[in-house]
Amino acid sequence: MQLRRLSIVPVLFSALFLAACGSEAPVPKSDAEASRDATVEQPVMGPEQRILAFGDSLFAGYNVASDDSYPAKLEASLRAQGINARVTNAGVSGDTTAAGLQRLTFTLDGQPEKPDLFILELGGNDLLRGLPVSETRKNIETMLQELQKREIPVLLMGMRAPPNFAEFQEAFDNLYPELAKQYGADLVPFFQESIYDKPELIQGDRVHPTEEGIETLVGATVGAVKEALPEG
Repeated sequence: MQLRRLSIVPVLFSALFLAACGSEAPVPKSDAEASRDATVEQPVMGPEQRILAFGDSLFAGYNVASDDSYPAKLEASLRAQGINARVTNAGVSGDTTAAGLQRLTFTLDGQPEKPDLFILELGGNDLLRGLPVSETRKNIETMLQELQKREIPVLLMGMRAPPNFAEFQEAFDNLYPELAKQYGADLVPFFQESIYDKPELIQGDRVHPTEEGIETLVGATVGAVKEALPEG
């Protein structure tokens, strides 16, 4: 698979968010600092926690080094906080929820061991292609059913439709919290909350986060990842 190809769909999606959405929630300071400041590093302890980061270009790491992708920086942040985490990057640029569903079983079967946590980040490309929200919901629900059958905990990274998509907005925005509640998944309500209105954290294509933008995303979400990890 080619993990770094640029998709027009996520370009339009992020541009709409930059132009149309409201204000962000504050970044949890302690987690953000832990992801950036080497002085807070703690000894790594405990059994290895295997995390599979499954998504689109926001996980794949477009135009940054592999060590600067969201999954890589998430692993570094968790390990700096003493958590023995190994994060596998299963992001594919341009993926819709249908494409993700097609490769889910193959990806899971290809892991050397069952993941302790599965982070699911898909749906933005569906919105920009005008796919029915019912199809997006069905695809995510089918993935959650498969993960539930395999007894793999899930952290769902929510997306939001910009006001420009008023006909989709309510149904699209609601599907993430509704499915998370139905299937017992943990939830980040809006994955891009901390960067979407900060152009200085976005690359020149107005889509993909810069290295600093990725650090900001990690700082804003690492707490939710820690809470979603199984105890012990």
